[in-house]
Amino acid sequence: MIHDVLIVGSGAAGLTLALQLPSSTQVVVLAKNTLTESSTFHAQGGIAAVLDDADTIDLHVADTLTAGAGLCDPTIVRFVAENAPAAIRRLVACGVSFTTAPGPDGTPLLHLTREGGHSRRRIVHAADATGMAVQTVLVEQTKAAPHVTLLEHTIAIDLVREPLGRGRLGRCVGVYTLDLKTGRVSLLQARVVVLASGGASKVYLYTSNPDGSTGDGIAMAWRAGCRVANLEFCQFHPTCLYHPQAKSFLITEAVRGEGGWLRLPNGQRFMEAYHPRAELAPRDIVARAIDSEMKKAGLDCVYLDISHKPAAFIIHHFPTVHAKCLEFGLDMTREPLPVVPAAHYTCGGVMTDRMGRTDVPNLYAIGECAFTGLHGANRMASNSLLECLVFGAAAADDVLGRLPDIPIPPELPSWDESCVTDSDEEVVVAHNWDELRRFMWDYVGIVRSTKRLERAKRRCELLSSEINEYYRSFRVTNDLIELRNLTLIAKLMVWSALARKESRGLHHTIDFPDSDTIAAPQNTILVPDNFLARRVL
Repeated sequence: MIHDVLIVGSGAAGLTLALQLPSSTQVVVLAKNTLTESSTFHAQGGIAAVLDDADTIDLHVADTLTAGAGLCDPTIVRFVAENAPAAIRRLVACGVSFTTAPGPDGTPLLHLTREGGHSRRRIVHAADATGMAVQTVLVEQTKAAPHVTLLEHTIAIDLVREPLGRGRLGRCVGVYTLDLKTGRVSLLQARVVVLASGGASKVYLYTSNPDGSTGDGIAMAWRAGCRVANLEFCQFHPTCLYHPQAKSFLITEAVRGEGGWLRLPNGQRFMEAYHPRAELAPRDIVARAIDSEMKKAGLDCVYLDISHKPAAFIIHHFPTVHAKCLEFGLDMTREPLPVVPAAHYTCGGVMTDRMGRTDVPNLYAIGECAFTGLHGANRMASNSLLECLVFGAAAADDVLGRLPDIPIPPELPSWDESCVTDSDEEVVVAHNWDELRRFMWDYVGIVRSTKRLERAKRRCELLSSEINEYYRSFRVTNDLIELRNLTLIAKLMVWSALARKESRGLHHTIDFPDSDTIAAPQNTILVPDNFLARRVL
């Protein structure tokens, strides 16, 4: 069967697009794991939108531009901010139960909290489990939509472009996929393919992301001929719980937004020495401050303390965090929580326009895997779910307008396994996976240097060669596909970081500790044809 639209990814971006398409459209959605195992589901904080009379679109735009350190596209930022209230209204209409508070006349209004980088309270949230609330409703609605086919436990291997002869390739016409339950590789064809596959933070040893955040969409798009941009900017969330049994558990930024303080082991606060907004500074500044304090004093962690607030206030605002911490023997109503930074968000990605179109005809990218110009050199808190909602809807409108003119894809060959065998060296994949994530953490982390990046570059090249040989010789597995993608992502990140001869936003290097104030801020764009870093406005 040939579908109208094939969506790789089942988070907020992909499901928003699927639901915005009419019932006359045949849509298939691929979920690498279950439908709820996405970064959206794990998002705690909320969604930024101007919904209060004391706030304005101009302020939302200004805050985003400030956080982005000169690299945001003002047109895109305004487009997203202006469409944010409508995105929230759509979710409310769908049945998402956001947290409310009594208004002046007693009528319930959406409760707005504040997070780092925001000058006003504009974060709509569902307690401290916003992503879960949004994802649950979107999944329910998608399951009920007769025009959408949902394929769980299905990972995309590579994009397929129409062969035009003489080595030329045309539009995107499908995806090779692996069924993780049966091990079968299939070719799924569609008139339009949309990448909504999330970010690549699993390239680092410590991350707040689920295991599936392996940069699949970005890697596939690069191999298919798409440019990528600003992959040197990986956002490290400042406050992940530091506990041997707490795998990647994030302490929402709203804890700081509601008055939480960062402290050293002796109880001393330190953020006021780094930024006028102290704990409410943008994430890149807070993460670097924590990293600096840990290195100066040889600390394993710092502490996030909101215990000076009433216990009822804490439990009401942060029921999920409170309950989870209790499982580890930590009571945030009585004591500070040990925290460390961890890789959290990929600010760069596949280059797209405002409608989500990439360089390859009929291929779109939306959500965290895309580079639109919204985030610049540092993403402002709670603009990520918003990006998914706005660009999911924008891409749906564009796809719907173009579908009538897109012909049915031609018949293409099936996946060829005639020259491969089952692997007898799975340990190679496991060891390479561990090596990759460790050297990325050590050499391409919160603070970088040219020497460290060159070391990472050499390891990337060796690892890439080994993995490509392995990929050609053995049948594909989930781990091999993800490792192949992450190795490519690591290489792209390192090349991007080496190309930026300054510190800006999330990219901080001790060899160029200041931002370039002479030349205009520029994006780092990598071009697949020659793998050279090109700097363009």
